[in-house]
Amino acid sequence: MKRIINSCNAFLMLCLFSIATAFAHEPVNYYDRIHLMADASAKIENDTMIATVYTVEEGSDASSLSKIVNQRIRKGIDLVEKYPGIKFQTNNYTSNPVYSNNKIKGWRVSQSLRLESKDMTLMSDVIGRLQETLALKNMSFTVSNESKNSQDEILINKALESFEKRAQQVAKKLNRNGYKIVNINISTSGVPVIRPQFEMRAMSVSSMDSSPAISAGEQTLKVTVNGSIELE
Repeated sequence: MKRIINSCNAFLMLCLFSIATAFAHEPVNYYDRIHLMADASAKIENDTMIATVYTVEEGSDASSLSKIVNQRIRKGIDLVEKYPGIKFQTNNYTSNPVYSNNKIKGWRVSQSLRLESKDMTLMSDVIGRLQETLALKNMSFTVSNESKNSQDEILINKALESFEKRAQQVAKKLNRNGYKIVNINISTSGVPVIRPQFEMRAMSVSSMDSSPAISAGEQTLKVTVNGSIELE
């Protein structure tokens, strides 16, 4: 008799476990959840200028070419160091063989100097002076992290206010007492680097005497809020 009772208890526990497992794997349906999205955007002026100047030499003696390139870049650095408002760094030092009929006939040595500043008038003037020994490779504009973060804070508040307004509108229209936020995500747009509409071609030192004309332009920043609410 005792064995029969134990067997019945074991069978009952197995059934209860099976039922619990079945319920655990059943999908949960939420019938009163609604997905909403809201955004806010604003135009902001590019406040940072980025430029790259470079020098390149070609000849038979790689060592001599390297000295010439180094001297020109060093002269450029000496000039830029006088202006704390300009950030700079050297980039892309290369020394490559030049081939003719599958044989090395010489060497091409080059190096570039990257400049960045919020003072665009100063940048234009310094670039003009740098072109006595270096050539302008490219010029671009962007929004500084400080300006973007400040604008993002404003846009996040506006987007959240818009999201809240839409949630209240939905609850009211469906005759519900209110709602609660189940989940919410906030995303901000990245800041691309904007190049001038004209193409800056690599120029020789003698072909560009004046400082480049500057028009920084503007771009649009956007914040998007999306999430789910559950109606009460």
